[in-house]
Amino acid sequence: MLTRRPTFHRFGTLLAAGLLLTASLPAAAQEGGAPVLPELTDEIVTGIMTRAVDDVIRPGYRAFQASAGALAETTAAFCKVPSEDGRKAVDDAFRQAVTDWGHIEIVRIGPVIEDNRFERILFYPDRKGTGLKQVQALLQKQDEADTKAETMGGKSVAIQGFGAIEFALYGTGSETLMNTPDGFRCRYAAAVATHIETTAGQLVAAWDAPDDVQRDWKHPGPQNPVFRTAKEAMTALLGILVHGAEAVRDQRIETFYRNGGIARPKSAVFWRSGNTWTSITANIDGLKTLFDKSGMADLVDPNVASINGNIEFVLNSLHRIAPTIDPDMEKAVSTPAEQQKINFLLVNTRDLIVSLDGGYGGAIGLGSGFSFSDGD
Repeated sequence: MLTRRPTFHRFGTLLAAGLLLTASLPAAAQEGGAPVLPELTDEIVTGIMTRAVDDVIRPGYRAFQASAGALAETTAAFCKVPSEDGRKAVDDAFRQAVTDWGHIEIVRIGPVIEDNRFERILFYPDRKGTGLKQVQALLQKQDEADTKAETMGGKSVAIQGFGAIEFALYGTGSETLMNTPDGFRCRYAAAVATHIETTAGQLVAAWDAPDDVQRDWKHPGPQNPVFRTAKEAMTALLGILVHGAEAVRDQRIETFYRNGGIARPKSAVFWRSGNTWTSITANIDGLKTLFDKSGMADLVDPNVASINGNIEFVLNSLHRIAPTIDPDMEKAVSTPAEQQKINFLLVNTRDLIVSLDGGYGGAIGLGSGFSFSDGD
């Protein structure tokens, strides 16, 4: 019987509580008895894929469309009559839109990768600062055409998403928003929010159409252009989780912080608005929601049910710690107590990836190290 040694992660009160994190078990039982690989029948997988689509993905995009619309409406109202209350309303609406996008951002396949929609919503990371320079130049030039949401889709993706609106609302020079009713910068921000709402609406429409992507996801089969077999469908669904966890670690955290390396707090997503951990926590929530609501856990043989427990345990641990980290990213990467929390996230996102790929993937017959991107 193959098992991995339990790993202890030390972190503040978690150590005092005797926190024990058991790494994923591959195709061997912990509770006893030989594990049985599930039969990935069309009926069983159709149920899982249907729940993933109807209970997670479609509601996720609808919530995002609604919060993007609220952000556009709130920003437009603030532009007309700037006030402290109006500014707070914009901040709250922005945070909610970031949260709702974070929940569904983990779905990086399907309609969202068509027509560069993902980048239109969030152009990140912007390693060379190309997008920032474009937004700064746009604000300097003040061409009224750039305040028209309906024509924004034909321009650079860098000036039409969250990065652009965040700089407009929170970047250098944003203090002028309170002093200039109907100012260009504010109206541009409102137009960007409206365009994000439009893009979200396209995603809602694509997933709500009964004879398009949701049909392909719910009914794998030989004539299906997306998933020819139930195994292919489950591979894609598990791939969302694996790649989502990898994105949290590699593209969200390690972009600005590596344990023992150089910290770059101004490279963090949403650092200007103080929503870095809001976004990352939402990503973690999205992973947990998909795993729980789809019923993926039901495929695992009871003899290796600890695999599901490991995944839930790590997700809950990540969710508990991420929101407690200082939203001031300069302080987060330079304060020992906050660094310890970030290191905790790095260690446990790695464990989550192993638990999903080698643990869960092996338990349902996909095999450890399965390539989710190319179907190997």
